[in-house]
Amino acid sequence: MSQPGTQLLLVRHGQTAWNAVGRWQGFGDPGLTELGREQAQGLATRLRNESGLPWHRIISSDLKRAHETARVLAAQLGLDVEVDRRLRELDVGEWTGLTHSEIKDRDPETLRDFEAGEPSTRPGNGESRIEIRIRTRECVQDLAERYSGERLIVVTHLGVIRALIPGSEPENASTILAHAEEIAARDVDAVRRPSDGPF
Repeated sequence: MSQPGTQLLLVRHGQTAWNAVGRWQGFGDPGLTELGREQAQGLATRLRNESGLPWHRIISSDLKRAHETARVLAAQLGLDVEVDRRLRELDVGEWTGLTHSEIKDRDPETLRDFEAGEPSTRPGNGESRIEIRIRTRECVQDLAERYSGERLIVVTHLGVIRALIPGSEPENASTILAHAEEIAARDVDAVRRPSDGPF
């Protein structure tokens, strides 16, 4: 008899002050705004009030905006938060904290290549899309093996969700339901994705 699939509820963190003004966050570590905390609380209430199978655990990026969101969910659902650094946002290096216009002034060629979806481009000498796809896929493979058959809430970032589920565009505190085994079974693509945008 086969094991049931491992369900992932991918959650994008709530709003930060940098989100609100269009600053690229990457490994930068701003916390949630008041609105971001309200978004996290609203999601937590919705998840607590849903009927159906329970959630088994919450796994979060170690960056403050995700971890704060995860702690709000954990308090409502009676779960602990496990931190996994592999769930961090794409590292945008020297672009961290800059607006789109500031990046365009400083590094227009790299920005053009990045926005065109070139998978090997390193924004701000940070991390390429190929690299984030590899590290996030390895994380999901590990979760599928360690927590086979469980229902996991994974609190992370837009870039991670895009890396795992091409074409997805969740808003702050939005969710996407996926199966870990399906993600883990796909090859890591090294091609352009027209849907890839800024992180």
